[in-house]
Formats: sequence, C-alpha cells, structure tokens
Amino acid sequence: MPHLPVIAVTAGEPAGVGPEICLRLADVSCAPRRARVVVLADRSLLAARAAVLGSSVAIRDWDREQPPQAGVLDVLHLPLVVRANPGRLDPANSTYVLALLDRALAGCRSGEFAAMVTAPVHKGVINDAGIAFTGHTEYLAERTDTQRVVMMLAGGGLRVALVTTHLPLKDVPAAVTPRALAETLRILHHEMARKYGIAQPRILVAGLNPHAGEGGYLGREEIDVITPVLDRLRAEEGMDLIGPLPADTMFSLPVLARGDCVLAMYHDQGLTALKYASFGHGVNVTLGLPIIRTSVDHGTALELAAGGGQADPGSLFAAVEQAIEMAERAGARG
Repeated sequence: MPHLPVIAVTAGEPAGVGPEICLRLADVSCAPRRARVVVLADRSLLAARAAVLGSSVAIRDWDREQPPQAGVLDVLHLPLVVRANPGRLDPANSTYVLALLDRALAGCRSGEFAAMVTAPVHKGVINDAGIAFTGHTEYLAERTDTQRVVMMLAGGGLRVALVTTHLPLKDVPAAVTPRALAETLRILHHEMARKYGIAQPRILVAGLNPHAGEGGYLGREEIDVITPVLDRLRAEEGMDLIGPLPADTMFSLPVLARGDCVLAMYHDQGLTALKYASFGHGVNVTLGLPIIRTSVDHGTALELAAGGGQADPGSLFAAVEQAIEMAERAGARG
C-alpha cells in the first residue's frame, strides 16, 4: 500500500456539506485499491457531523504505512478556529478553510500527495473575514505563481473550459483579449493531452455575442479578436480549432460530436449547459497548474448541511476518481 498514490481531499467550508460528503469517502476508500485517500479537516468536526448523521464511520489519524480499511476514514487533522455549526457560516473559520488548501498544496508540491481534491468553500464568508478571495482556481494560481490557469468542468459527456471565470458580466468583453484567448487555448490543448491522453484535441470555440456576432451586426469581438487568434493558432501551432460558434447551438449533439472539448468565453455561457447535463456528478478541473487539482461541481449547500444526510456525494466521488486517473497517467509518463 505505501507505493499507491495519495489523493488529498480538503473538506472545505465547515458549515457546508463538505464534511458530510467527505465522510462518505470511507465507503469507497478500499475499492478499487488504486490510491489512498486522506481527508484534510478537523477530526472533531468530522466526528460531530458523523454523530449527527448517525454514521458509523471510524475516523483515524493519517498514517501512510497503515493499509486502508472499509468504513475507516483517514484524516490529516487541522484545527478549526471556532466550533462550526451546520448551515451557519462564521467568518472566523475562513483561515481554517484556507489552511486546508495550503496544506494540500504543499503536499502536492513536495510529492507527499499525487493530487488534491477540494470540497466546496464559501467565497462570501471568506471575503467577510477581510480576506480577498475570488475562488479556488484563482487562489491556487496565485499560490503557485502560475500566470494563467484554465477552469474546466467535465461531466455528462462534456468537457467545458472557460476563458474568463468569476467576473461580472459587464467586465467579460474587455477580458477576452487576444493574449488571454491564445494562452487559454494553448493550456487547454496541452492539458487535454497531458491529463486526458488526447494528443490532438478538437476544440469547439464559442463566440462571445449572440449568433457569434452575426457578421458584426451583434458585436465585433468575433471579427476583431476571436477569429484572428484561431486562424493564427491553426496556422502556426497546428491546433484543431472549430469556431467561433454560436453558443446557443454549440451544445447540440451534432456540433458536440465534432469536438473533444468546448471553450466558452464566460462562466454561465459554458457551465449552464454542463451543469444541466451533469449537476451533482460533474468535476471541476484546474488546468495549467504544476499540480493535479479537481473539485466538486457544486457549492456549500448550507440548507442541506443544516438538514443533514441529504447531500449527494456523487460529484466528490467523481472528482476523486478523475484525480486518480490523472495521477496514474502522470505516473505512467514518469
């Protein structure tokens, strides 16, 4: 067992469903035996949530040398700042939430962990604590000094990446620059090969405007920015790029059959369709980082946490599975 890759799972916002769904990982920690899973959390938080749920999961301090056991959750303990109550946010625990991420990231960079998987955090309460926080993706990019990362969600037979992520809609057009688009496409092209084994990915690229600009009548971003970048990358780097495509028909089956992944210009343009197809079982993947990071496709679901026992762990299970597959592929490359 010591030679198996270790996947670190951060339990996320302690008032949300993260601790609850992490407890469910004890159900799958032994099958298949392709990796070890360790949850980064406050052990007392997990024990308290297990008691509320009537769960029989045993919580054990993480030890790399101990073999996994059915019904036993391996936990790397990091302490809460204050006691957490399901469904009730407390800004005081924001530093705890970020400490989980920092510890998982440090382990990935040192080789202690093969990948990290993140349960949901609550952006608002972290900002309420006086800590500027846009999201996991941006935080990990800053912590690793990565100039550009790409947010991609996978599920329901789709892979959808984004040029811009958590921006107000009014700021999107100015952020879709030739440089941003070209860098995003290069990362997406490279990572589809590295993380998914698709050597020459076919990338479907959305336009920004309705009907992809309608020849300039509904906006010129397709003419002035998107098409020139696609033409240049096709000619100079041999990328297989299809578009710019009207976003309202891009997710039709005949169009999707032409590509291996989709690149949308902004958050809701791409993720509305993906979450319709896969919500609760999708996976968020950060491309371009020097580590492997996957995440659930949902938020903290405070109302479910307050009720207890209602959260679906499907997305977390899928995120762990995808992290294992990526770690195996990275190991095969040496």
